[in-house]
Amino acid sequence: MIEVKGLAHSFRVGKKGKETEVPVLKGLTLQAADGEIVSIVGRSGSGKSTLLHILAGFLQPDSGRVLVDGTDLTAMNEAQRAAYRLDHFGFVFQNFQLMPGLTAFENVELPLTLKGVPAAERRRKVEELLESTGLSDIRSHYPNELSGGQQQRVGIARALITEPPIIFADEPTGSLDSETEQDILLLIQSLNRTYGITFVIITHDDEVAAIADRTYRMHDGELAEGGLRHVI
Repeated sequence: MIEVKGLAHSFRVGKKGKETEVPVLKGLTLQAADGEIVSIVGRSGSGKSTLLHILAGFLQPDSGRVLVDGTDLTAMNEAQRAAYRLDHFGFVFQNFQLMPGLTAFENVELPLTLKGVPAAERRRKVEELLESTGLSDIRSHYPNELSGGQQQRVGIARALITEPPIIFADEPTGSLDSETEQDILLLIQSLNRTYGITFVIITHDDEVAAIADRTYRMHDGELAEGGLRHVI
C-alpha cells in the first residue's frame, strides 16, 4: 500500500544568504501493507510529524520516493498531490480541527462538499455514517457543545466520509483522558477490521502504538527500530 524509499529532508534556518541546513529525515525506508495499522513512534523533534506531512503529500522531500499503490506522490506537483489526497486519504488530528461554526453533521459533510458531491447524496452518506458511529444524537451540536471524545469521533467520521483506503492520525488521543483514549483506540481497531482501512498513526505514546500491526520507532530522523509486527 505505502512504500517509502530513501526519504531525506532538511529544513533551512537562519537569515537569507546565511542559512544552515538542519537534517530532519535521513534516508528512511519503510512500508505499510494494505489493511494494517502502522504506528510511528518517537519523541517530539524525532522527525515523525515531518514524515507524516511527506507521506500525506503536504510536503515535498529533498530526495527519496513515496509510493501509494504504485503511484509516486513525489513525482506529482502540488495541485496533483492535493487532488490525490482528497480522493485517497483521511486525516485525524490531535486537536480535532473541527470547524467551530459548523455542526457535527456539517463538519462530517465538508469533504463531500469539497468534492462536489450532490446535496442529496451527501445527506444520505452523512446520516448513514453518523448512525453507524453512534453520533446521530449529536448531529446538530457545535464543537464547543461536545466533549473531547465526541469531537474526536466526529473527526474520525469526517475522515471516513470519502471512504479513503488510508487514514493518517496525528497523535489522535493526545488531547484525551485515558478512558476516552481507550474508546477512540477501540473505534480505530473496529474500523480497521470492519472496512480494511490502513491507519498510519503518529504518536509518542506506547499504549497507542500497542494497537498497531507494525511499529516503527524514530530517533533524530532515523529509524531506531523498524517494521516490527505486533511488538512494542
